[in-house]
Amino acid sequence: MSMRTLLLAGAAITVLAIGATVALSPLNAPSVAQVQAVPAETRAVPTSDAQIKLSFAPVVKSVSPSVVNVYATRVEQQSASPFANDPFFSRFFGQGQFQSRPRESRSLGSGVIVDGGGVILTNQHVIEGATDVRIALSDGREFAVDVIIEDKQTDLAVLRVRQPGETAFPAITFADSDGLEVGDLVLAIGNPFGVGQTVTSGIVSALARTGVESSDYEFFIQTDAAINPGNSGGALVDLDGKLVGINTAIFSQSGGSVGIGFAIPANMARLVADAGVSGGEIIRPWFGAKMQAVNADIASSLGMAAPHGALITEVAPDGPAARAGFGSGDVILSVDGVAVDDPSAFNFRLATKPIGQVTQLERLRAGNTETVSFSVEAAPVAGGDMMAAIGGNSRFAGTTVRQIDAALAEAKGLPYDAKGVIVTSVEAGSPAEQMGLRVDDVILALNDVPMDSAQAFSETASTRVRTWQIILQRDGQITRSIVGG
Repeated sequence: MSMRTLLLAGAAITVLAIGATVALSPLNAPSVAQVQAVPAETRAVPTSDAQIKLSFAPVVKSVSPSVVNVYATRVEQQSASPFANDPFFSRFFGQGQFQSRPRESRSLGSGVIVDGGGVILTNQHVIEGATDVRIALSDGREFAVDVIIEDKQTDLAVLRVRQPGETAFPAITFADSDGLEVGDLVLAIGNPFGVGQTVTSGIVSALARTGVESSDYEFFIQTDAAINPGNSGGALVDLDGKLVGINTAIFSQSGGSVGIGFAIPANMARLVADAGVSGGEIIRPWFGAKMQAVNADIASSLGMAAPHGALITEVAPDGPAARAGFGSGDVILSVDGVAVDDPSAFNFRLATKPIGQVTQLERLRAGNTETVSFSVEAAPVAGGDMMAAIGGNSRFAGTTVRQIDAALAEAKGLPYDAKGVIVTSVEAGSPAEQMGLRVDDVILALNDVPMDSAQAFSETASTRVRTWQIILQRDGQITRSIVGG
């Protein structure tokens, strides 16, 4: 981004040995999570000095008890030697000569209570890798929490108070974020820079922003309400005191707010929150097609008045889209009557639909517009025969792989007919990690044996041989390496 920087709003703060103290505070809101749309006709601009002088205080008093401070402690390994990362010393003395020591660091963020039983919604990047997570309410009380859900695809996480006791936590009410319009007034509540709960006001400056984060469901609300590091996971609320978004990232040149902040819409956040409240897992729809945006040239060739929609470029064999009759060249224009401008908008709209629901997709095919009924399906779940975990004395001990199917291939940006097995986890300190295997590596062959199934990998990787010849694909590049047994 040249001189510009995109920052996640939850800054990491290292706890120094000198014992710096960070003051914490947050919490507040209505009750149990429910959806309420704000009728467009109720919106009005101020028409008198008296209206302009009206205070946001009643809204803040209602909502702030539902917003909490989140602080996550991590224990990281730091080398005791300043020469540990020097290639000259590493070459002659070896990395093993430099001992590491644990270092404690802490990240500060915000969260929103979404259930009276003590369920909190925050950003996944706030608590990622944490060994201990705690929350602080606006009245100063602190609670240890367990991480119930970490969802990197949306950058959301769900926490639950470990020992709530007799406490009834004030839960915020969800709004229908589809009811937002550019120009609507909003308040951002969180814990910027760890100074304690802070409220800022602004307007919705844009909707459906993409290209902000690397999450799978980019469809951000943009606001000019001041959002700073530490606001991550905090609440973006409307003037009815209802949650319209979870503050997530800022666009900045200096690290501070410049009036461009981004929030995950409440309609997506609610799905993750509901899964956390029910103790279940997040089950997402799968369409089974690859798409691209419609640019001006494509729109002209298709006879479209303006470029919009999601152009299907490839369809997964026997996937949901194929069974519904979709094919390459079709353009999806809307989902249940709501227009989609690009593939990101389509993915967001479909992701908010429950499994089993029949939704109406408007498509353009050969110059004709038609509506297709589409039954929302979940991606196929990998059975035990599609997974393999290696243990024992194998060089690959600590590796878990999954056989590639069409849904996984699409999620990882691979061709639908991709071969091999993909590494899903590597245990820290294991032989597999020491060998250099990484998550998302695609193992194509071991000692000239094609890895066309999880069973083939399990049988081959468990054998004892002196030397391994490994062919794998990493970041789109195929490499061949020889590893001693």
